[in-house]
Parts: sequence; structure tokens; C-alpha cells
Amino acid sequence: MTLLPRPTASPPAPIADRFGRIKRKLRISLTDRCNFRCPYCMPESPEFMDRADRLSRAELSRILMLFVAELGVNRLRLTGGEPLLRRDLEGIISDAQALRPFGLERISLTSNAALLEKRAGALKAAGVDDLNISLDAMDPAIFGTLSGGRSIKPVLAGIEAARDAGIPVKLNAVIIRGINEGEILPLARYAAAARLPLRYIEFMPLDGRGEWTRDRVVPQADILEHLRAEFAVTALPRSNDPAAYYELDDGNEVGIIATVSNPFCASCDRLRITADGSLYPCLFSKHGISLRDPMRAGADDAALAQLIRTTVWNKDAGYAANPGYSDRPIAMNSLGG
Repeated sequence: MTLLPRPTASPPAPIADRFGRIKRKLRISLTDRCNFRCPYCMPESPEFMDRADRLSRAELSRILMLFVAELGVNRLRLTGGEPLLRRDLEGIISDAQALRPFGLERISLTSNAALLEKRAGALKAAGVDDLNISLDAMDPAIFGTLSGGRSIKPVLAGIEAARDAGIPVKLNAVIIRGINEGEILPLARYAAAARLPLRYIEFMPLDGRGEWTRDRVVPQADILEHLRAEFAVTALPRSNDPAAYYELDDGNEVGIIATVSNPFCASCDRLRITADGSLYPCLFSKHGISLRDPMRAGADDAALAQLIRTTVWNKDAGYAANPGYSDRPIAMNSLGG
């Protein structure tokens, strides 16, 4: 790594695309492997990359330093697959603490929480700031349908362990018509009882099995209709967060990420990197640009930064400009959510 700590230096020039959107958030997948088989994410018969092909801990540290210190990213989200399958996860998080003087504000983790119970304390000690946990149903049978036959019990235990360790938790639920729209209210009740923020996510045309159709989407309006059957729902001011937020009359907060019915592409401030080091400027990008290959070939930080800036500048307008199924060779387990 050639970058040295310069916490008193001028802030880096922001990285932007041709539509004027400044990128402040980076989601980086640590592995394409997962212990769940969620149909909206994982292919039926996944072919996982060789471990030698994914970014090493040292390569991750270099790329993250570049994005934060030179390109102005201030929020990191570590994703998968399932990032808890990386044995060096705590080390990766600990390494990222060196980015705090450069303006890094948050280090977040997305997980299915099935392996979280025994590692929550170590993650907190390493410096993780918050957790997004996937919880698509409260009914054990429906949960099994949406996780490849896994049990909900270790997930709930992982949520409790994270809270006991002092890690803020937010819940995410992908809603698919014909499977779990009946879980909208049970999830809201659980989140309210636990005092946990909850976000519902519309089923997006990014599933690993190519089974997405628009009639399987439960749109934002329908989710709100379900909620209003039991709660008074008050809209909160909209920010550049992907979710529109609402306060329920029990005092809890829920969000809805309405990529299909109400795209938020115009305010997108996110970038994504796969476990093998390919930069995808958009969740719906059909192709990525490898950062790993030039890095392993000896490219210096200036060359990598220029490659990143050029790739981001050419980012497409997003799903809002070209709605429909994204036909591409990469599934969500490789790209991260």
C-alpha cells in the first residue's frame, strides 16, 4: 500500500458520475459464498469463485484506503454472500479503523445472522458500527422457503447477541407476492416489540434464478396498505437514503425500498465491488471493471484512482431509465445487496 496517513490534508475531490451524483458509500462483497439459498439472491446451482480469485485482506485494505483517502467515500458496507463466512472478517474491520482519520464515518455489515451469535462481541470489539440483518418472515415455514430450508432460530439468536453486544441493528425483508406478503404485519409487530428499525424491499429483477416477473412485486403502495390495516402510518421527510421512511403509531420506524415502483436512482450515492474486485457503478450494471487485475499486475494508486473515476463517470442513469430484467452474468450473492 502506498498511501500514508494524512489526516490533516485537504479532503479529496469527490468522485462523481456524468449525472452529477456524488458517491459517498461503497458496498464491498467479501465472499460470494453463503450458507443460505435465498431464491431472490442465489442461483439454483451456484458456482463459487476460487478463494485465490477473491480479494485478500491486504488487497481489501488497499482498495478501501484508496476509496476513502483519495476518492472521498465516507461509508463502507461489508457484504457477501455471507460475510461471516470470512474467518478474517474481524481483522478486515479492524484494519478499516485506520481510515477514520480520513473521514470514514461508518463501517456497516450486512448478514443473515445465522452465524452471528458467537461472533457479535468480537465484531463490536473490531469496530463495526451497525448491522443490517435479513429477516424475510417470522413464520418458520415461510422463512425456510425463503432461505433454502434454514431455521429461523439462530437468526433470532444472532439478532439478540448483536443487541447485547451494543451493535445497532436494522432489519431488511424482501417481499415477494405469493410467498411472504402475509408476513408484512408479523414482521412489523416483531420489529416494534424489539424496537428495531425495519425496511421492506421490493423484489428486484436481480434474482439469481431469473424467475423475476413484475406481478411478483409487492409495490410500495401495497406494503403501506398492509401496514394501515393495523397501524396509523405517517410519512417522514425523504432523504437520499434508498428507503422512504414512515413512523407507525406504536412509535417504531419502517422503511420501504421501492426500486421497481418508485426508483430512487436520481439520488444514488453508492458503488459496489465484488469479492473478486470488480467495480460495479450501479446495482443494475451488466458488467464490472476489474480493480484486482491491474492491482495484481503492479498498477499504482494513481492509475487505480483514475480507472475508478473513469468507470464511475460513465455510470448509467440506473433502473429508472431502463426498467426491466437485468440480463447479466452475475447474481446478487456475488455483487452484494
